[in-house]
Amino acid sequence: MSYAVARVAVENAVYHFDKEFSYLIPPTVSRDLAGCRVVVPFGRGNARRQGIVISTDTVEDGSKLKEIADVLDDEPVLSAEQLGMCAFMKEHYFCAFYDAVKAMLPAGINYRLSVDYSVNKELSDRFYDLSDEWRRIVTIIRSKNNKIEKNTLLSELGYSDSAVLDEMEKDGILTKSDSALRRIGDKTVKMIRLSDDSAELIESVKLSAKQQSVVELLQTVGAASAKEICYYTGVTSSVPDTLVRKGIAEYFDDEVFRVPPSSNYTKKDVTLTEEQQRAYDELYDLYRADTAEISLLYGVTGSGKTSVFFKLMEQAVADGKDVIVMVPEIALTPQLLAVFKGHFGDKVAVFHSALSLGERLDEYKRVQRGMAKIAVGTRSAIFAPFRNLGLIIMDEEQEHTYKSEAKPRFNAKDLARYRASYNKALLLLSSATPSVETFYYASTGVYHKHTLTKRYGKATLPEVIIEDMNEDVAVGNTGSYSSLLLQSIEDNLNNGKQSILLLNRRGYNSFVTCNSCKEPLTCPNCSISLTYHSANNRLMCHYCGYSVRYSSECPTCHSHSLRLSGTGTQKAEVELAEIFPQARILRMDTDSTMTRSSHEKKLDAFSRGDYDILVGTQMVAKGLDFPNVTLVGVLNADRMLYIDDYRSYENTFSLLTQVVGRSGRGKDKGRAVIQTFTPENPIISLAAQQNYDAFYNAEIALRKAMLYPPFATICLVGFVSENANKSTNAARAFLAEITELLRTDYPDIPLRVLGPVPASVFKVSNKYRYKLILKCRNDRRFREMLGRMLIAFSKERAYSDVTVYADVDPHDI
Repeated sequence: MSYAVARVAVENAVYHFDKEFSYLIPPTVSRDLAGCRVVVPFGRGNARRQGIVISTDTVEDGSKLKEIADVLDDEPVLSAEQLGMCAFMKEHYFCAFYDAVKAMLPAGINYRLSVDYSVNKELSDRFYDLSDEWRRIVTIIRSKNNKIEKNTLLSELGYSDSAVLDEMEKDGILTKSDSALRRIGDKTVKMIRLSDDSAELIESVKLSAKQQSVVELLQTVGAASAKEICYYTGVTSSVPDTLVRKGIAEYFDDEVFRVPPSSNYTKKDVTLTEEQQRAYDELYDLYRADTAEISLLYGVTGSGKTSVFFKLMEQAVADGKDVIVMVPEIALTPQLLAVFKGHFGDKVAVFHSALSLGERLDEYKRVQRGMAKIAVGTRSAIFAPFRNLGLIIMDEEQEHTYKSEAKPRFNAKDLARYRASYNKALLLLSSATPSVETFYYASTGVYHKHTLTKRYGKATLPEVIIEDMNEDVAVGNTGSYSSLLLQSIEDNLNNGKQSILLLNRRGYNSFVTCNSCKEPLTCPNCSISLTYHSANNRLMCHYCGYSVRYSSECPTCHSHSLRLSGTGTQKAEVELAEIFPQARILRMDTDSTMTRSSHEKKLDAFSRGDYDILVGTQMVAKGLDFPNVTLVGVLNADRMLYIDDYRSYENTFSLLTQVVGRSGRGKDKGRAVIQTFTPENPIISLAAQQNYDAFYNAEIALRKAMLYPPFATICLVGFVSENANKSTNAARAFLAEITELLRTDYPDIPLRVLGPVPASVFKVSNKYRYKLILKCRNDRRFREMLGRMLIAFSKERAYSDVTVYADVDPHDI
């Protein structure tokens, strides 16, 4: 006898225990369950767990297998491609399979398994025989319509566990049941239509004038919402209710979609220059090839890269293909979305974290049902469930925000390559400052390269001035703005032009120290200084969220001699308002864009000319296009340069080049001022010249000499514990064990290990962090070795309270 079996990945399985578990498919289920979510009995106690069916099979002996308890989906939520991508993520990012599933699905579609209690119906005769406490429990449950969730009941009772409830269930007083609840339900609207028997009933039943008007409208339109019927006929809801009672009409629910708000948009024709047309023709040939291809569209800021890939999108949609467009920041989505919706209308869906849960769910469903052909968003857009993908575009491909820093620690660029390969699609990477790795692959023929050397139309690159702040300090100017930048801002205000000012640090003052004991004020939960925020007069930690009201008293020596130092965006805004009280100033940083649609509203206001000056962090530096901006100022170029990270030069060059490129994109000549205390640094000079080629040539030589990407992959192994010594000891033990494993089983793997050393911020949220840095060749054999090591180490009891994880290509090393 053969048995139908499902291979299931269960939720909440730790990495070292994550595998495919086999379950019997109930005989009542005949359809293919691959890609469907199920509820299964798990472990010795048969606790209910949610899982995803990876595949199905038949076996000869299934008598000892448990059976699936419930099938949650009527149709698969994941396609074969998506299941394959989950397996890819598990192998490459050392995560559990279901962690990849949860990253892929919108939060609103996820089920939550619930344990509910109800009172046994046979209890009536025994109620007064119960103890006072048991009667109280029964009364609470009955007051909740005889059904209450376990956690809610425990909270109301003040219990820490369910021992009493389990005893009452054993005694037959309570009944326990499991249920699966969706976080967000489908949105529906109440509709009305004529019934199948309406024609006969209308002949035999006398209708009032109001009822007749409703019937005539329904005969014309077929179906309408109950609200529309009342609005267009002028009747109250009782009239359609009566028609339904008489059987002439019937109500039904129709699903509607929660559509995210977007800017006003108008359709504009795109005309390509000769240089753009050449790049488009080359890319179009690659798009038409029946093979997976990767291309870099490399062009100076303002060269019209968006116009080129817009034309490609237009062709792909005309061919019936699906398109994914990714941007690194939520702030870039509104402008791009307005352009795309102007051309493609409702065929565009939006994917990013600022949407409500309901909007995320509905945008996902619109893509899944083929109602949308283009997905625009941040890194989560790579999970758009398209079935006929032809084109993937990553704008500003060098940005670190495409890499997730939370489990599963995926890189959207890796997944874009996977999806392009699976669908034989074109992956187009676009940037004026591509990552060193991407440019290396494009220069060596691994990727195709297409270059735009000129700005679009009559726009030219801005004049860039490197301002030596040492000279300003020498004459007594200790503020945030040099005299040259202030004069340039004043000129812009007088001429009705707009300015963008970049300061990549939020808050008012970046740190606070005591003049008496010289101690900085640090977070009690993290080894990091607190930042002063003037908007709420509090000192705040940007890592764990801790905050305390500002006081002039030092918590260490109790003297009243605190000194606020450093400048954040709040202080830069205040100083500017004092110097130019007539200027309309807009600030954009994480603190000022917390509310829903705040990015879009602020950028729309600046685009309309409601503000003269935009002050912000890096979210104002990339991808924005404001023709009236003729001045860009970088308030502090030095801080980014000297971070302890092998990418600090690359990140600084990219950010400076990108923000300078916001100036002079219209008909007027632009200008940029870069303030620095180290004007001799070549990175600043190269960024001012917009000379990426020279920067790349110097950087790639350094990377090769030091064995950094693209000549090796960086993998960080992290150790986190509430005990500092345990995280340290775990890192040292891991190093010893991986050294032995490499010696005995993997002597052929090339590997360099740095550390163990404390993380750059040693303590975060009262947890201590150590790390090993591996320079490796990220192939299947290396991943097999590291996976074995992580699984074996996680089983060691001595380090059971230490969290160990691997992060490939980490942002922060």
